[in-house]
Amino acid sequence: MLHVLDNIFWHAFSGSQAHFAEGTSTARRFARGFSPIIAFADPIAPDFDALIPYCDPDERFYCDGWSGPAPAGWRIEIEASMHKMVWAGGSAPLDKAADAVRLGPQHAKQALDLALLTRPGPFGPRTLELGDYYGCLDDGRLIAMAGERLQAGALREVSGICTHPDAQGRGLARRLTAMLVRLQLARGQTPFLHVMQANSTAHDFYLRLGFRDYRLSPVRVVSRSGCESN
Repeated sequence: MLHVLDNIFWHAFSGSQAHFAEGTSTARRFARGFSPIIAFADPIAPDFDALIPYCDPDERFYCDGWSGPAPAGWRIEIEASMHKMVWAGGSAPLDKAADAVRLGPQHAKQALDLALLTRPGPFGPRTLELGDYYGCLDDGRLIAMAGERLQAGALREVSGICTHPDAQGRGLARRLTAMLVRLQLARGQTPFLHVMQANSTAHDFYLRLGFRDYRLSPVRVVSRSGCESN
């Protein structure tokens, strides 16, 4: 099952979350409004040409697992690496997160604003529709959140984990993440997540919480350069 993580975005976009994506049999993207991510059936030889009808010039996307040269009509804007991490087994921590609320459409703008401020990863105005998202509110202001993004088979991602700088140090992210892990385990799912290699603080936090490293994967931000493919 874990080998699916090697190309998890493709398995999600072409499988149980295909209705949230668009593209072809070789290349797909999250539909507009969701997280700006693309994926390929073959990340070693990605079919960028197939994506052209589905992408606007200068639209920026995250791409996992591809490390070749940029094809004509595309440019690489950022190069980095990220850890793919999987729940190591056993019960999740028993932090109750009793004050957490289920986030809905009425929270979409606050969730996007918090993600843009704290940068937990690619996030869009419709990302909350991808799964169960929970947050902590302070006088109606969203100060922390975590939720579910990708799903492929029994694998379910914990994503969008972030806390407003004004609310750091209160354990909100830990409680929200633990709550989601417990929910996923109760469904018979295997929790996993992504964290940038450069974010050693978050990586250490997830290790302490109970996740383990599966592999290190290249991740890039790419965009169309405005030149059509021949």
